[in-house]
Amino acid sequence: MNFRGRRSSAEPEINLIALIDVLMVIMIFLMLTTTWSRLTEINLTLPAANAQPQTDQARQVILTVSAQGTYAINRIPVPVQSAAGLGAALAAVASAETRLVISADASATHQAVIHAMEAARIAGLSRMTFATQSGH
Repeated sequence: MNFRGRRSSAEPEINLIALIDVLMVIMIFLMLTTTWSRLTEINLTLPAANAQPQTDQARQVILTVSAQGTYAINRIPVPVQSAAGLGAALAAVASAETRLVISADASATHQAVIHAMEAARIAGLSRMTFATQSGH
């Protein structure tokens, strides 16, 4: 038995076509799974506010909503909790041209603010705004 075969003098071949196919599949996979930062951004054009001093301070009523859900009109506590009672109290101090400023605590419930808005509707106040503080 001849276990020593003839040694081939030819060099082994590397099949480049299969290697290129595998690299293409890896490249496509990486391109599809990469998160592109431009695709996750939302371009917004925010509105600008004209912060001129208000001249009609006398024609506004401030309705304060506390964190506990109590109300105050122009810093005077109002003992009512229903929208109808609050609307009657607002109608007593405001006219149809009066601007209502709702100043609600950040911890106030959504329901308390909705009651304030419903009271403004009952009182016939259509000019309404919300007081905020600037976040630094």
